[in-house]
Amino acid sequence: MLILVAASVLSLLIMNANKLMPRHSTVIAKIYQNGECIHNIDLSAVVAEYTIQIGGEVTNTVSVKQGRICISDATCPDHVCVRQGWITNGIVPIVCLPNNVVIQIEGAPKTDIDAIVQ
Repeated sequence: MLILVAASVLSLLIMNANKLMPRHSTVIAKIYQNGECIHNIDLSAVVAEYTIQIGGEVTNTVSVKQGRICISDATCPDHVCVRQGWITNGIVPIVCLPNNVVIQIEGAPKTDIDAIVQ
């Protein structure tokens, strides 16, 4: 009986091992322009802040820090992409329609709650 209980507990621990162990996920920001991926950035490996210039119909300045990314400046008239601010997860991408640029994060846990329904 004791052996059966021990075997059951051990099998449950093995099945749930990945839930018990901490996860170190890689967070990748992908920058697309005109549907083509032009930059892959490992945000979890960034050690110093830097910027990227993206040309086209307008110019976007992308700022990169560890774990986050944003469009910090743009020469478009509406600056919607700049007002989106920093993103750290894959819930909402940054979009600049005049320059056809999309910044999407992959690999980040999508744990932000935007609504609760009861």
